[in-house]
Order: sequence, then C-alpha cells, then structure tokens
Amino acid sequence: MDATHPDIIPGLKRAEGHLRSVISMIEQGKPCVELAQQLHAVEAAIARAKQELIHDHIEHCLEEGQGGDDAKAALRDLKQLSKYL
Repeated sequence: MDATHPDIIPGLKRAEGHLRSVISMIEQGKPCVELAQQLHAVEAAIARAKQELIHDHIEHCLEEGQGGDDAKAALRDLKQLSKYL
C-alpha cells in the first residue's frame, strides 16, 4: 500500500455515509429528487477518491523517472488504469 492511500479513506467514508443515507431514504420513501442528490454526492466522493489514487500512482510510478523494465511496467500499469478514467 502506498503511503498516501490512507489519505483516500476519509473521502470513501463520506461516500459510505452518503450511501447509507440513500438506503435509509429509500426505505423511508423520500422523494426522488432528494435521492438523486444523495446519489450524486456518493458518485462525486468516489470519483474524487479514484482520481486521487490514479494521480498518486502516476506521481510515484512515472514521474520518479524509472528506467528500463521498471518504466515498461509502470507504463503497463498506467494503461490498465486508464480504462477506469
């Protein structure tokens, strides 16, 4: 685990809280507009966490100037990650 991965946890916990709220709201029969607002908050929090994770990977694996086989492995990782952008 990268040293910066724990920095992502608070955002994911926020998303988890929003998701629990959505489930509770559905059970309570809340209006769709309120549900959509909370689901949007879940999506945004997860998107931010994903972006931070990918940026961190780029900084640590590509910007550190690895050469040779390490550079090829980092490029393969980036290509795999790019499908999640």
